[in-house]
Amino acid sequence: MNDTFTFEETNLMCIYNANADGTRTGLIAALEKMQTHLEPDETELAELTASTLRKLRSLSDAEFAQLEMYPDFDE
Repeated sequence: MNDTFTFEETNLMCIYNANADGTRTGLIAALEKMQTHLEPDETELAELTASTLRKLRSLSDAEFAQLEMYPDFDE
C-alpha cells in the first residue's frame, strides 16, 4: 500500500503529519493549509503536495491507518 506514495510524498506526509491529529483528514487539512503559504515559484512543492493530496483523498481511513510513515531523509 505504501508503494502508492513516492519517497518524496512519504517524507512530506511525515513532516506535516506532526501538525495533524494523526488522521487522514487531519493530514489533508494540514497540507491544504500549507498550500496557501506557497509562493508562485514553489511549483515543485505545489505539484508534490497536489499529488500527495490526490492520493490521500483516494484512501480510506482504514488504509491510511495502515501506512507506515517514517521519514527517510537519507535517500
